[in-house]
Amino acid sequence: MRGRRESSTRAIKEEKRQKRNRVRVAFPGADMTTDKDQSMDDQSPAVVFADKGIDVTPNKDEGVRKVVKKQGEDGDRPMIGDKVAVHYTGKLLNGKKFDSSMDRKKPFTFNLGKGQVIKGLDVGVTSMQRGEVCMLLCKPEYAYGSSGCPPKIPPNAMLQFEVELLSFKGEVLTDDGGITRRIKVKGEGYNNPNDGSTVHVHLEGRCGERLFDSRKVHFVVGESEDMGVPLGVDRAMEKMQKGECCMLYLKPKYGFGKEDRAQHKIGPNSDLMYEVTLNDFEKAKESWELDLKEKLDLSAGAKQKGTQYFKAGRFLQAVVQYQRIVSWLEMEFGVGKEQQQTIQNFLLVSQLNLAMCYLRLREYALVVENCNKVIELDGKNEKALYRRGEARLFRNEFSLAMSDFKLVLQVNPSNRAALGQVSICQHKIREHNERDKKIYANMFQKFAEHDVKAGKGKRRKAEDSGVMNENHQVATKRCRRNQDHGQDCP
Repeated sequence: MRGRRESSTRAIKEEKRQKRNRVRVAFPGADMTTDKDQSMDDQSPAVVFADKGIDVTPNKDEGVRKVVKKQGEDGDRPMIGDKVAVHYTGKLLNGKKFDSSMDRKKPFTFNLGKGQVIKGLDVGVTSMQRGEVCMLLCKPEYAYGSSGCPPKIPPNAMLQFEVELLSFKGEVLTDDGGITRRIKVKGEGYNNPNDGSTVHVHLEGRCGERLFDSRKVHFVVGESEDMGVPLGVDRAMEKMQKGECCMLYLKPKYGFGKEDRAQHKIGPNSDLMYEVTLNDFEKAKESWELDLKEKLDLSAGAKQKGTQYFKAGRFLQAVVQYQRIVSWLEMEFGVGKEQQQTIQNFLLVSQLNLAMCYLRLREYALVVENCNKVIELDGKNEKALYRRGEARLFRNEFSLAMSDFKLVLQVNPSNRAALGQVSICQHKIREHNERDKKIYANMFQKFAEHDVKAGKGKRRKAEDSGVMNENHQVATKRCRRNQDHGQDCP
């Protein structure tokens, strides 16, 4: 019996020794810690991760190991750039908690793969599915490294996290939510194409599940329409890096809009998805690198292209061209009188055309903004005053609109369109005033009815109160008489 017990003890010790060796192989330095309370017995997190964890690092260097506690939903996983929402609890290997979103009772959100969190969390969350709960063990180089994060996290500390992935969604590239990007493969470095760059891409376009376009193509950023590439792909180029592969989800405004693309069997107002790989690009000169002659030559070309797009009803594409001219020339000062006049002419035309494009797009605040810029340069510009009046009329700012149309008539008394608009404004103002009168009349009538009802209620209450007082006085007199005759009051 004694021999069997000794043999069993030796076997247990040997198993423990092998586990410690496995830990040392998987996590070099895991038993070398600055925290004296950390131990390497069988319950150590490092041992658990060495036995059950999987390496989720891209280069398989054992920097982040993961153990799944609860399986997530089948399907998609978050991609680089996605906005993710998680709950997490971070601990040292001795079990001491240093941070938790649960304590704050609020999910933590960040953009994946953008360096907003430690590398271990970026790597670990990329491997998860929605609803999944897992444990992550991160080596120091995937956490806070040799410096740590005093006072809570010592130098060279391995960290463990319990993470629940609540939700994720793609990166929105435009203020109106029209372009959403999800990165499948991260690009190289930090250099991006700029406006005017020539880009070489491979793209696959889908409408629903149907592939309608697959090709290699090169185009100039800002002019993708010339190659049949939607505006949404063009606008995303300045966010991409060489070698990047991403999925772009385009609302109709950034796809083919209201057009019917018969060759692709795509109806109007269709959502599109493009998978785009940026193979290479040649950057254009930045605005500050261009001399005035180059800017004026480029402006002439952009003006011509903007006019073509406008006539074709592609107003957003036209906006891009006119905005390019403004960006090149609006800060040009200190040149000769003739050149300054040329610059001013380009700016006036561009901002007037921007106002007209925004009128078509029903972006009335931007119409007013661009007309104001023209009026700053030319206070009697008939077109700017008229278009500002139109925008204000569409915004139901009838008095302001009428003032603009009257200013147009001061500049050009024979402008019959402005005269007609003044009449429309006057009619709208009368309608508005009549509507206000009815609203206020009904309101005052309701107030009067309420006051009458309230008055009747007060009188009734006063009458009731008088009867009660009279009854109370009678009862009091009766009680006193009864007391005088030695009887109790009822």
